[in-house]
This record gives sequence, C-alpha cells and structure tokens, in this order.
Amino acid sequence: MSDGSISQNEIDALLSGMSGGSVGAPAGGAFTPARQEALQKFFDGNVPALAANLDSMTGKTVSVSNPVIELSNREALLQKVPDMAVAVTIDFEGALTGDHLFVLAPEFAEKLVSLVNNEESVKIDDMALSVISETVAQYVGKEISAFDGQNIKGVTNMPAEAHHVPKAMVRLSQDFALLTYSVTIDDAVFDLWEIIAKKTAEQIADKLSKTESAPQAAPVQPIPAQSAPDQGGGMGAMNMPMNGMNGMPQMGQQPMGMGMQMQGGVQAQGGMVMPGMNPNVQSVQFSPLLNGVTEAEQGNIGLIMDVFMEMTVELGRTRKMIKEILSMGEGHIIELDKLAGEPVDILVNHKPIAKGEVVVIDENFGVRVTEILSPAERISDT
Repeated sequence: MSDGSISQNEIDALLSGMSGGSVGAPAGGAFTPARQEALQKFFDGNVPALAANLDSMTGKTVSVSNPVIELSNREALLQKVPDMAVAVTIDFEGALTGDHLFVLAPEFAEKLVSLVNNEESVKIDDMALSVISETVAQYVGKEISAFDGQNIKGVTNMPAEAHHVPKAMVRLSQDFALLTYSVTIDDAVFDLWEIIAKKTAEQIADKLSKTESAPQAAPVQPIPAQSAPDQGGGMGAMNMPMNGMNGMPQMGQQPMGMGMQMQGGVQAQGGMVMPGMNPNVQSVQFSPLLNGVTEAEQGNIGLIMDVFMEMTVELGRTRKMIKEILSMGEGHIIELDKLAGEPVDILVNHKPIAKGEVVVIDENFGVRVTEILSPAERISDT
C-alpha cells in the first residue's frame, strides 16, 4: 500500500504532461550547419579557459573535453541528470539576454568543494553552494571576455545562484542548447552541462557568423621611399669621374681634409670612408628602466620588516549622480566597472602592488595573487 509519497519518475511524468510532451521525447530539430559550426568553434576555444579556471580553484590538473553541442529539451535532459542535482543559474544580460545555467551531479560538486576548501569530506550546504557559484561565475566572466574578443560587446550576466534540488525543480525552458563537457579530476570523470536558451544560442551563432564573414581591411601599401636630397651640395658629384674631384676645392668647397667630419659618423656612399674623414662615433646610452636597490637600502628596509601595513582589495569602482545615491535603499544593486572574473587590484597603503582573483576560504573571502610587481618596483618612489 502506498504511503502517500510520490516518486521522482512520477514527478517527471507529471511535469512532462503539463508541458505537452512525454518523457524521453527526442529533442526537437537541430541547429543549422552554419550555427552548429559557429557555436562549436567558439565553445571549443573556451575549453582551455574552463580548464584553467578549475585548475586555479582546485589546485589540481583538470582535463576538460570539447563540448558536445546539441539542440535539446527538458525531457531529454532529465533522463541524463541524476535525481538530485546542483543547478547554477547565471543568466545573460545586456547585448544578449536569456536563460543560462550550469548543472552538475552532487558528486561532482562535492569533489570541487573538497578540493577548493582542502577538506576530505564535505556536504552540499550553503557554503558549498557559494563555492560552486564562485567557480561558475569566474568561468562565465572569461566566457563574456571571449564574446568581447569576437566583437560581441556589451554582454553581462546576473549574479550566480546555486541550488541543490531534485532534477524536476531545475529551471529549464522547453528547448535549449545543451553543451556537455567531460571533466576529469584525479582520474574521476564527471559530466558538466551548460544550458543556453535556444533563442540566445541562435543569436550567439548568428553574431559569430557575422563577425567571421565581415570583410577584412585591405592591406596598406607601403609608400616608396624617396631618395634623400644631396647633402652639402657635393654628394651628387660622386658619380663624376675621379679626376673631376681634383677641381672640387676650386668650386668654392673646402678641401677634403677640412670640415668633412660628418655628424653621427656618416660615411661616403658605397660604405667606404673617404680619406681625411674622421667619423664622430658616440655610443648610445639608455636611461635605466628601474631604479636599482643598493645593499645599503636593502639593509634599511630590513629595519622595518615588522611594521604593519594596510592592505586592501579594490573590487571595482563606479560613478553615480547625487540623486541616484540619495535614492538608494536596501536591496539596491550597484554595478561596478569590472566584469565578472576580471582580476581585482591589491593595494598597500592605497598603492597598487598586485592583481588577483577572489576566492572563498571557509566563511571568508580571500584573494589569490595572479600578478605582482617586482620588489624593486614595489619599493620605488616612482
């Protein structure tokens, strides 16, 4: 006798019936060959960025396969996803709008969180979901930067929100582009699904195709160099017979031994130095690129090594009118000038010394340094 509960399969069947489909119905249609090729080429090119992002977050070498891209639907995806799933929604805004989310199995989520937090066993709680959200947000930031590199500018994203829910509760449109990545960490293989609304994916493909088909600018033809004018009124006479040179002092010119030292050590045509010409050659001197640090200065620095300095991390900046500032209230969102995933500035006493990326450490935020100035640059007064 039933205890009144409903199984996962029954939930799927009910939801499929409400949407007018049936469980296991094949995905309707497919992308045109041109759109399929454009999407495949773009997202294949982003795989190194995804692998590098997972590398930096987990501290492990992560292998990611090129995605399998297909036009799918809700029923087809629910057959692939386990009963419980972690879904991260991070919708596109701006120049591209539409649903955008990532779905992964709980085992994959637990593996990522355990490596990021350096813990052997974890459970999927709010802290774990925040780690997953941060990981996805960093990659989407790189994805948007890739859009910008393909002349698809003005794309932003909503804040990432991760949820651990039954698969039937995952927010899915009926038709969408499904990208299936195979991710290998510590010899364990996991599936990562990226889902983009069908209309949005078609817009991406069309914009990419338009960028590739744009005519290339014609190469600039080099302008032929003009022959230098005769110098000193007598260089053109070098083509004269040698016996004509004996009369040069009688034409109002100075004798060969006088006044013929040319500035910069210029030699006569043909690369041969004329008799009596002493080229004035000076060595080129360059200003030092960095101010060197002497041993005495290093010793002085050692005296202040125990002094505390104020270190801050600047996430970004923006400008608002006074009326906008006065109208702010609780829940108001302020958009900064940095894109998601871009490096943040690390400052010491309000002076930039490095760049890094935001990470989550237990219950605190932290910064992983990705770029730093040399010690000489950090202590220089310039």
